[in-house]
Amino acid sequence: MAVEFKLPDLGENIESGDVVSVLVAVGDALEIDQSIVELETDKAVIEVPSSVAGTITAVHISEGDKIAVGQTILTVDFSTEEPTTPAEPPAVPAASEPEAASIRSQLLLPDLGENIEGGEVISILVAVGDQLAMDQSILELETDKAVIEVPSSLTGEIVEVHVVEGGHVSVGAPVLTVAATAPATENGGPKTEAAPAAPPPAPTETAKTPAPAPAETPEAPQAAPTAPTAPLPGSGHTLIPAAPSVRRLAREIGVDIAQVAGSGPAGRISEDDVKAHSRQLHSAPSAPATGTADPLPLPDFTRWGDIEREAMSNVRRVTAERLSSAWATIPHVTQFDKADITDLEKWRKQYGKKAEAAGGKLTPTAIILKMVAAALKTFPQFNASIDMAAREIVYKKYCHIGVAVDTDRGLLVPVVRDVDRKNIIELAVDLGEIAVKARDRKLSPDEMQGACFTISNLGGIGGIGFTPIVNPPEVAILGVARGGLEPVHIDGQFQPRMMLPLSLSYDHRLIDGADGARFLRWLAEALANPFLTLLEG
Repeated sequence: MAVEFKLPDLGENIESGDVVSVLVAVGDALEIDQSIVELETDKAVIEVPSSVAGTITAVHISEGDKIAVGQTILTVDFSTEEPTTPAEPPAVPAASEPEAASIRSQLLLPDLGENIEGGEVISILVAVGDQLAMDQSILELETDKAVIEVPSSLTGEIVEVHVVEGGHVSVGAPVLTVAATAPATENGGPKTEAAPAAPPPAPTETAKTPAPAPAETPEAPQAAPTAPTAPLPGSGHTLIPAAPSVRRLAREIGVDIAQVAGSGPAGRISEDDVKAHSRQLHSAPSAPATGTADPLPLPDFTRWGDIEREAMSNVRRVTAERLSSAWATIPHVTQFDKADITDLEKWRKQYGKKAEAAGGKLTPTAIILKMVAAALKTFPQFNASIDMAAREIVYKKYCHIGVAVDTDRGLLVPVVRDVDRKNIIELAVDLGEIAVKARDRKLSPDEMQGACFTISNLGGIGGIGFTPIVNPPEVAILGVARGGLEPVHIDGQFQPRMMLPLSLSYDHRLIDGADGARFLRWLAEALANPFLTLLEG
């Protein structure tokens, strides 16, 4: 039976791509996870793996084509090898026909988005024996910082479930085995009319192909290695032979994959090659300081007493990895200042009921959001990202701000959109909604992406200051500690004022110390006198 293989979901906001090279041909025996096409999306060249196995009977794309998610790439014949004996007795095929027509294929965990390599299975929404429909949700997966539902890309009866609740599954790992049944194998008259007729053509063709097949198979491997080193059609770029996971690793640790020498067949680059190249870039003395060196082995703690080990949650693991990478790649500077919010606190309490009537709470964070948006307009270098590869600065014309939320799973940073276009009451409502979603594990990946700047307010917990770590590709983050009454010398005498400690960490590659001081002083004065934002923001 022939089945069409369609281009699967390639990740967040990726709907199509250009075919760089086709890695298979008609007559090839296709295996699960075998790469079938190299596709250039908006920013990367990725290999598309197969989720089916069988003999390729048709290739519907060619190099240079632009194809969309859901478009047919191949037609694959799932006919088994057993009927190759051209015995004619219809009785034997008729008896074994239901099994022969049952086509099993594995549903693999698809790409879940940029830098998401897997997750923890929260719940399995299907079971063995269920009839699976296209796009039906099959499981709930907790990725780095969000819980998402994974849809099906296959149809048929579920014959095996390969994951368990609480277990971890990686992108590309098998989730289900699904059996699709040929329409001609229904009980009744059609089995003698169509079912016996379908299997014989496949065996006779496969019986004829063994002779030319050996001649063709050497050519396919020769063509495949040359494709990765060929220039992309219509561009000056060279295709790099590396899997998507390897490319992702290179991006995360700041390695230009084009500079990495591959040790695999035809120069293919592995994760070990990327790590070795990264170690070469950093001299031995600087490696420990960067935080990217291999971790030192731990001692045997049981020598000194009882211990208990607990697996890291996805949130904690990814937080550790990303903060280590941020600390290693960004030269941090932290600026400190205090804002006199005595008048602001009176104003906040006076108008708090208006925010409550709208469904929000007029917190200091809501007000700080608005003030930061005004500061980003005044100091556009803080609403930017640095592209070291292109030697360019990316200035953003939008204003989305991340707000750190403390949850039982760790620190999450949902993003408030278009802060500059909303009033403070609207921001208060937005803050309340995203905080609830964060604590209830209802944030989607999109709600945690696209921030220009981040605010981390620990005032509700305590402390007099801290040094927050910049969240790349942002270039700055504001830390807010607990405010308190302090004596301030005004007009020749000390007066009790409510002072709010502020900490601004920034990327020194883009922001100079003087700019950091100006930004923080401007923000402190704006909080002390909100009317300033009406004049300048």
